Amino acid sequence: MSVNKRLLEEKSSQELEEYIKSENKFVPEANQYAYEILKSRGRIFTDEENERFSTTVINKNNTDTAVHSNYKKAAEFLYISAFLGIGNLIWKYDTLHNGFEIFIAIIVLAFGFTLAYFTSKGIEWFKYLLLVLFGLGILGIPFIISNIKIDPVIGIINIVQMILQIWGLVLLFKIPKAVDNSQPV
Repeated sequence: MSVNKRLLEEKSSQELEEYIKSENKFVPEANQYAYEILKSRGRIFTDEENERFSTTVINKNNTDTAVHSNYKKAAEFLYISAFLGIGNLIWKYDTLHNGFEIFIAIIVLAFGFTLAYFTSKGIEWFKYLLLVLFGLGILGIPFIISNIKIDPVIGIINIVQMILQIWGLVLLFKIPKAVDNSQPV
C-alpha cells in the first residue's frame, strides 16, 4: 500500500499529530511522512519520538525480501556443481590447448555460477529456464558414459554434477506457488 505524501501535507498540524502517536491505526509509512512534515513545520520532538522515527527509517532501508529456503538449498547444489566443474577443468587441464578453449571453459563456469546466483535470489520463473537447460544437458549422457570408460574420475564428477542439478530442480519445483518472494521480511 502506498501513501500519498501530498495528501498528508494538506492536513493541519493537529491532524498530523494523530499520526505520530505511538499507538495509532496508520501504516508506518504514513507515520514517517507525518513526522517529516511536522518536523519541516518546526515542531520540536522529544528524544523518544526522534529515536522511534529514526529507527523506522533504518528498518525501512534494511528490508530484505524473503526467499523460500528451497531456493537457497537449490542454489547451494548448483554452486557445488559449478565448483565440481572447476575440479573437472583442473583434472583435464591438458585439453585446454589455446586461448579460445580457455575462454569457452571460463564462460561455461561463469554461466554455472550465474545460474546458481539467480536461483538463490528466488526468481520464480528461473526454475523453468533451469529445467530447459537441464533437458538439453540430458543429451550429453552418452558423453558421460564414454567419459566413465576413458577417465573414471571425470565420469564420476559428471554424474555427481547431474545428481546435484536434479536435486536442485526437485527442490525448486517443490516450492509452493503461494510463496511471493517480493514481500519484505
